[in-house]
Amino acid sequence: MIYTVTFNPSLDYIVGVDEFKTGKVNRTAEELILPGGKGINVSIVLQNLGMESIPLGFAGGFTGEEIRRLMKERKIEEQFVRVKKGISRINVKLRSLQVGENGEKTVSEESEINGMGPEISGEELEIFYQQLDALQKGDILVLAGSIPTVLPSTIYRDIMKRLQKREVMIVVDATKNLLVNVLEYHPFLIKPNNHELGEIFGKVLESEADIVEYAKKLQEMGAVNVLISMAGDGAILVTEDGTVSSKKPPKGTVVNSVGAGDSMVAGFLAGWLNTGDYEKALELGTAAGSATAFVSWLATREEITEKLERTEKEYGI
Repeated sequence: MIYTVTFNPSLDYIVGVDEFKTGKVNRTAEELILPGGKGINVSIVLQNLGMESIPLGFAGGFTGEEIRRLMKERKIEEQFVRVKKGISRINVKLRSLQVGENGEKTVSEESEINGMGPEISGEELEIFYQQLDALQKGDILVLAGSIPTVLPSTIYRDIMKRLQKREVMIVVDATKNLLVNVLEYHPFLIKPNNHELGEIFGKVLESEADIVEYAKKLQEMGAVNVLISMAGDGAILVTEDGTVSSKKPPKGTVVNSVGAGDSMVAGFLAGWLNTGDYEKALELGTAAGSATAFVSWLATREEITEKLERTEKEYGI
């Protein structure tokens, strides 16, 4: 089974405003209320690709109940720990819309206001750890995103240390020390983007050769496979045997930056679990990430398949 962890899930209130102006009354032109958080995004895209997963984490208050309801609506069986104090976050994601000459609206600028989230007690954290203790050999655990201030900053490392003898395959999508500090426990896959990779080593990576060089340094530090997302330039994968592969994304207009990296993780896992082939996993991961970037929210199976087929035509794969 695949388990995803979202420590601080949210209700994402996504609004589009025509030519947003600060200090003025603005009226929304479009609205969405969706469950949010990197692990949740991974679970939703996995579900879209026909793969079951169980989201873990913490949910509190009326917002937590709505997150749970939205997950159930999508037939995803979450196991969030119910938090007694505080409420799950509401994150406002504002898209300023610009009307083109042909009347089509595009996003000219995006801004976010993210909530704080609930308090998590030691007792509630222990319930979460007990859930992890049920994981078995061959299970996959996805640790994605930042850690709320109410939890120990070492919690990713603590989780991997706790599970190190259980032969659980762990995927980590995090930045800087959160990522570096878990490498000694040999995560199956890590997915920094190219900018995050450079930040880890204090370098500006100017070429694919630079990216591969520093991805291999992360392998030397303990990572098994390293997947580097590069936005419009696609992705590079360095596998456990040192093989380097790269994939370009299909051409398209980016309308959404939220969830593309999470979609890539989900696509990669689905591709790898279905085929056992890293090359196929990279192809599906790149297609999934691109598909989400080209639509208003997380891509559907049909949208991902269309991007995969288009990539094959455009690049002759």
